Amino acid sequence: MSGKQVRLFLVDGKPGGLMTAEIGNWTGHVLRGKRLELGEIRKRTEASRTGIYILFGSNAEGDSVAYIGESDNVGKRLVEHDSRKDFWDEVAIITSKDANLTSAHVRYLESRLVRIAKTVGRVPLENVQGPTGGADLPEADASDMDYFIDQVRILMPVLGYDIFRGRAASVPERPTTTAGQGSLGLEDMTVDSPLFHLRTTKGVDAHAQVIDGEFTVLEGSIVSGAMRRSGKQSASTARQFENRSLQHAEVVKSAVPFDGGDLARLTKDLVFSSPSAAASVVLGRASANGRTEWEAESGQRYGTWELSQAEA
Repeated sequence: MSGKQVRLFLVDGKPGGLMTAEIGNWTGHVLRGKRLELGEIRKRTEASRTGIYILFGSNAEGDSVAYIGESDNVGKRLVEHDSRKDFWDEVAIITSKDANLTSAHVRYLESRLVRIAKTVGRVPLENVQGPTGGADLPEADASDMDYFIDQVRILMPVLGYDIFRGRAASVPERPTTTAGQGSLGLEDMTVDSPLFHLRTTKGVDAHAQVIDGEFTVLEGSIVSGAMRRSGKQSASTARQFENRSLQHAEVVKSAVPFDGGDLARLTKDLVFSSPSAAASVVLGRASANGRTEWEAESGQRYGTWELSQAEA
């Protein structure tokens, strides 16, 4: 992928306040703000345009959730959501600088972005019903909107939102002949490493790759179904075990029991902060050296591969 110039602007000069984001030579425009700033958001030109909005917040259990919608007047729609939806505390408004997005365009964008978010599965959606729009765009317009989506997927992680970031293994291939049935924009995610595996005689069989710069354990991996203590532990190891246990509990939420419950099969990709964190949770242990545990089919260990990348 070629380089991108991203321009961020702090509207009030504060990193936690209103922020706009643009990519060079792209007609799109993103405004990020907090719910408390809804009054200021409504005064801005972007808020009166046709566009997409994404609400970010937490559910009753404290887990991150989002809602994707579209409107011919985003600011007016946000006022409605302010009175009807309690979960959200931040919003990203996606519009076009040249104001050329039509109602048909944003219905298409909404439909594709909802499907991407659900397929990637990193942030659950509060959308009760899936949108049905986008099927009536001319082929040329659909192609333009697919490119628009690609830029949105690049820009959102820069703003701190990973809702569209990741791999989607089960996405159908891009149709090439039917207008209005365009790409989900998932084929452009960067795979930065070979496929690594971690296997044990007890049935663990996990696979991982560095995708878009993140160490990702892939859907279908077989991991330990429980965390297991190994004899007497020091105080630091005990704390590490408790931390990994919390991570493991979250992983099990995205898995189904396997082999009587001693193992679990992941139902979606999961991102970890490091290969060692991933190995610990996959093996059900307080700690593990991910640089030696993860091995490519060629026999190359992750640590050796990482070193070769640094040298290159």
